[in-house]
Amino acid sequence: MNQRTRLSMIVIQILIVSLLMALFGRLFYLQVAAGPKYRDAALSIQSRDTIYPATRGLIVDSSGVPLALNRTGLAVTVDRLALDKQEDKGEAVLKKLARLLKLQYQDVYRKTRLCGELKVGNRSGCWPGTRYQPIPITKEASANVALQVVERPDEFPGVDATPIAIRNYPGIVGVNAAHLLGYLGPLTDADLSGINGKTYYRSESIGKSGLEIQYDSYLRGIPGIRTVIVDRKEAITSEGQNTNSVPGDHLVTSLDVRVQASAESALADAVARSRASGYRADSGAAVVMDVKTGRVIAMASYPTYDPNMWEKGLTVKQAEALFSEATGVPALSRPIQGRFAPASTFKVVSIIAAANAGYDLKKSYACPANVKVGTRVFNNFESKAQGTSSIKKLLAVSCDTVWYRISFDEWLRDGGLSPIKNPKDYFFKAAAGFQIGKKTGVDLPSESAGRLPDRAWKESWHEANKDFYCNYRQKAAKSQQTQFLLLLAKENCLDGDKVRAGDAVNFSIGQGDTLVTPLKLAQMYASIANGGTLWKPTVGRAIVKTDGTVLKTIDPVKTGTIAADAKTIKFLQEALREVIISGTGARTFAGFPIQVSAKTGTAEVFGRNADGSLKDNTSWFASFAPSNKPQYAVVMMLSQGGFGSPNSGVGVRKIYETIFGVVNNKIIPENVLFPKGLPTTLPKISPATKVKTNGAKS
Repeated sequence: MNQRTRLSMIVIQILIVSLLMALFGRLFYLQVAAGPKYRDAALSIQSRDTIYPATRGLIVDSSGVPLALNRTGLAVTVDRLALDKQEDKGEAVLKKLARLLKLQYQDVYRKTRLCGELKVGNRSGCWPGTRYQPIPITKEASANVALQVVERPDEFPGVDATPIAIRNYPGIVGVNAAHLLGYLGPLTDADLSGINGKTYYRSESIGKSGLEIQYDSYLRGIPGIRTVIVDRKEAITSEGQNTNSVPGDHLVTSLDVRVQASAESALADAVARSRASGYRADSGAAVVMDVKTGRVIAMASYPTYDPNMWEKGLTVKQAEALFSEATGVPALSRPIQGRFAPASTFKVVSIIAAANAGYDLKKSYACPANVKVGTRVFNNFESKAQGTSSIKKLLAVSCDTVWYRISFDEWLRDGGLSPIKNPKDYFFKAAAGFQIGKKTGVDLPSESAGRLPDRAWKESWHEANKDFYCNYRQKAAKSQQTQFLLLLAKENCLDGDKVRAGDAVNFSIGQGDTLVTPLKLAQMYASIANGGTLWKPTVGRAIVKTDGTVLKTIDPVKTGTIAADAKTIKFLQEALREVIISGTGARTFAGFPIQVSAKTGTAEVFGRNADGSLKDNTSWFASFAPSNKPQYAVVMMLSQGGFGSPNSGVGVRKIYETIFGVVNNKIIPENVLFPKGLPTTLPKISPATKVKTNGAKS
């Protein structure tokens, strides 16, 4: 390196060192020497935001009757940040507050705990929001209690009382609709993080289930924000922005409060009737649908709960009861989340399969007491022979053995345990035409899909479970190692990936691994009634602004066509009418002045209840009416409810009585709910809208 290059390097080094010294000097000046000056400047221009939640939009039925509205309440709230600064973390204050509100201290304490602070499995009644929000202990405090809290801040530090808007479900004509409407809840950290692409403010409440969450973006409105600049003493020096809140839009539904009330009442009565007959009847569902559009007119779930309990504030006991097996898990929406074997209501699928396979539906077939399939004997219901008759008559009396024979023959033609290439699979394909195994797409959250146990499902199921069944003795509980279950485990280990003869015959009568939701079955029967179209079920009908402007209409959506020609569908409609004329539904609908078409179902259930008793049958009744000009599909299901017709069937009849204004087997014209058909125009919306019952039963 020559002298000139060395000199250049020295100059560069000196320059770099000089720059670093200047930088560190400036940092020292800003952070130490001039620190107090800039700290004072920062403190003098801090901003504070005050959020004014928007008035939430109403949820109304098809006539404008409010299902969800708003009312004013007095909330007693707790500031967790203030409590945490106290020596005892607010324990003394919470105990005093519990006495004032006449609540249990444990409930008050649990309400102030963030869910993440409690152990998994012990979070009932916790606060799902953040510690930066006021935590409501009650939203229905009396004026006297609120005054005591406000006027005695020294006794209740960190506690406040303020008027708030409360979401209210008025229950007009006795409507509950808890699972349909849903409820509101506080924001979580996940909501505030923006991971779902939405912007929220801490003081807001948002939909947590049902229609409240499904249409939350319309219902919640836009909060008002007032931003002020304050100095270090929190004195306002200027105002940054002040925007008014924008009320949420209203949701018009296709529900009718009178039909909804009738469905809920009929379902509860059916449960009571089944229990009186000696069945457990632990839960149930009812669905009423417009067959021409898929719009849901009513949907009931049993057991249910008070939809207002969330706003009142859950106790630990209430929160635990919502998900307890002992209380029937009231939080579960049976119409869309419950999955059950459809039993004989599924025979409409088998009729389509037989027709597609070339069987003559007008021909007579034998219905023996039992049929031998391989080494096993499959019995008819109650082991009764029904002689030789037409398919129409055999459907009416719910013969099983005719389907055992047909499905077994088709299984053999497809190659049995060694299936041919591209098997016909008429039964699986007929079921797939109804989209069994897929969600209906209803505009409600957390819908469950049914189960179509075809060849692909069998293979995936076996892959997931073969290790358990092939090592059953080591992995199964001793109580589950009966001779039958050990034999079943061996079969599942060896050929659980194959459709066996027993699988095929059970599938033909809606038993085995086949599962559907009550809503799916209603969609299936609606498609038969309307000529073969599957409509996406919808509860929402339109979004309407507060000034009456229609913002969005929710139009019917066709999702498919069943795998049957017009001739077969016509045959199905006639056969289902025969069920009511001379079959298993005849006694239930004796003398009814409106023609109804239906199918009963009694599904056998494997297993035992928690108390060790054998599980009772699932009761089904699927229908549509009027038979000659179908408008409504009505389905009722009772888990462990016994026989289909005398239990679920009677419940369905009560719903039809309400719709058609039937009293003592006579139509009372002034009681008919829709004399001109279902509403086609949107109603005017007002919180004061009243329902006209016209003397109809509810």
